[in-house]
Amino acid sequence: MNLILLASDVSVLIAQKLAGGTELINKLEKPLLGVLVLVIMFGMGATLNLNDFKVALKKPKGILVGFLSQFGFMPALAFGISWVFQLDPQNAIALILIGCLPAGSTSNMFAYFSRGDLALSISMTSASTLMAIIMTPILLVFYGGLSIGGTESFTTQLGAQMEGGKFVIPVKDIIVSLLVVMVPVIGGMILLKKSPGWAKAAEDTAGFAGILVILFLLASVLARHSDLIVATDWKIILSSILVGLAGFKFGYLFSWLLGLPPRFRRTISLETGIQNGPLAFAIVLLTFGGSTAEKNLLANQMLWLPILYSMFIVITSSVVTLIYRKIGKDDYELYVNEGVQKKLFGPHYRDGMSGPKAAV
Repeated sequence: MNLILLASDVSVLIAQKLAGGTELINKLEKPLLGVLVLVIMFGMGATLNLNDFKVALKKPKGILVGFLSQFGFMPALAFGISWVFQLDPQNAIALILIGCLPAGSTSNMFAYFSRGDLALSISMTSASTLMAIIMTPILLVFYGGLSIGGTESFTTQLGAQMEGGKFVIPVKDIIVSLLVVMVPVIGGMILLKKSPGWAKAAEDTAGFAGILVILFLLASVLARHSDLIVATDWKIILSSILVGLAGFKFGYLFSWLLGLPPRFRRTISLETGIQNGPLAFAIVLLTFGGSTAEKNLLANQMLWLPILYSMFIVITSSVVTLIYRKIGKDDYELYVNEGVQKKLFGPHYRDGMSGPKAAV
């Protein structure tokens, strides 16, 4: 069978573009994407101090909640959405890949503006990035091969459409690509140790540059392929939006149920919903593509959903951040005031006293 014949309208259109020599991401954008991933991961590394991990491990509740949200809920959510909407297997696997990825470094910026806990955000992003080397391929293989109610798994469905009748998740290639992106992280950590000032500049630059380049890539791709938006089934568009929104909601409710303070709830919410979109691009291009026309077609078809997710997550994250920033004004000011008081009068100031503990 032919992959094109069993695909959705948007996948057929992508195939036609490829046949005409036009790819979703052109020769200029691919190296730009590589630089983007390098800058983002380097900036992330520039925030990592081993002492921060030691402090986080003393109070691991927030990171544990984040881990369960990131690698427990998000992959299951992505699979559930794919199964309910009966997405084409290539779109389903792409959505599951997004659900299995670590948080993006832009979540740190959104956590800061939402009056969340920046230290927790950085710790969660760093921890999830390290754990993704193991968790992402394991979860992608599990959910990609999961069959419910007698329906064939997404990997089986995709294999049936390809020459040879078989498709296997490229686990080794995914692990290698994740290890490769860890190199700039190590470089950022070295910079932090040698020059904290330059490391701070790298951190700030990474978040800001990441947003700019993502917006540029999205604008460039969508401008050249606006016809793909029209051809995209509403289920694919809704899936790319829902996976982020549901992540925000679950992260907040889960941390609320466990009694974490509002600052932590906002942070975990954003960390759960914001996945590393640029990393999804890199993994699809590096591991699912290939020298054959069939693999190149598959990679380009799989790219479309991460592109939609990256576009919508910037919009939804901005809206959610504005809401969190407004509702978090009072509790954040109390937190800051309490910190100032304890620095001035000692760590046990006002402990056990009645009234607003952090009132000035």
